[in-house]
Amino acid sequence: MGDYLRPARLEEALEALARPCTVLAGGTDFFPARVGHAIDENILDISNIGALRGISRKGDGWRLGATVTWSELAAADLPPLFDGLKQAAREVGGRQIQNAGTLAGNLCNASPAADGVPPLLALDAEVELASCGGQRRLALSQFITGNRRTALAPGELLVAIHVPGTARETRSAFVKLGARRYLVISIVMAAATLEIADGRVAAARIAVGACSAVAQRLPLLEAALVGAPVDARLADRIEPVQLAPLAPIDDVRASSGYRRDAALVLLRRLLTEVVP
Repeated sequence: MGDYLRPARLEEALEALARPCTVLAGGTDFFPARVGHAIDENILDISNIGALRGISRKGDGWRLGATVTWSELAAADLPPLFDGLKQAAREVGGRQIQNAGTLAGNLCNASPAADGVPPLLALDAEVELASCGGQRRLALSQFITGNRRTALAPGELLVAIHVPGTARETRSAFVKLGARRYLVISIVMAAATLEIADGRVAAARIAVGACSAVAQRLPLLEAALVGAPVDARLADRIEPVQLAPLAPIDDVRASSGYRRDAALVLLRRLLTEVVP
């Protein structure tokens, strides 16, 4: 039987990570993975650490604490920049999961079908990592390195997610395809953030999840959107070649061919939704 630790201070948690520990936040991935098995590892429960909670404005951006739940995010008073992430928050399992599951847990679990990853990629998010040796920030695109793999070093803890602000009008959206409407793992999902100036796209960030080991940005599509009028014809700029970064697999939920075709349809729907 391992130890169960529930510190109130971040410094205590980082000191505890000097030995092997499994970090527990909302527990929505932790407990289902251990049904029928004895829990014999050291558990570091970070849910009582005040420094990891809350959403705040920091300079020209926002800081999302590691233990912010999906319900808290969905209810937060945030600008349209966050609309896509809020839409994803309402798609993460059922209400009980949204009340317990955390943003950082979704990232550290590093599932290819993690609903929070595409909208955070489309927001150009960074993660803040802390250890007894100090802190560092890393682009989310560099943090998740593969299926269930991250760049967390031994002794490090993800303490916050940082989202940069934008000076321009910004719109964002998220769409998801599953075998049913709710309580389902994604077959394909996509998120977009568009910065707009004079009625045209000034910058675009588009990401697709569940179609690769790691959710992917689509730079060819992003470049094709820049300069385009923000109108009903925006989705017409999507071409199959722009989906080249994707590497969908065959599994019990869908074939690779279906995922690729569905991604194209979903992206067109996404750009239709983000246009007023």
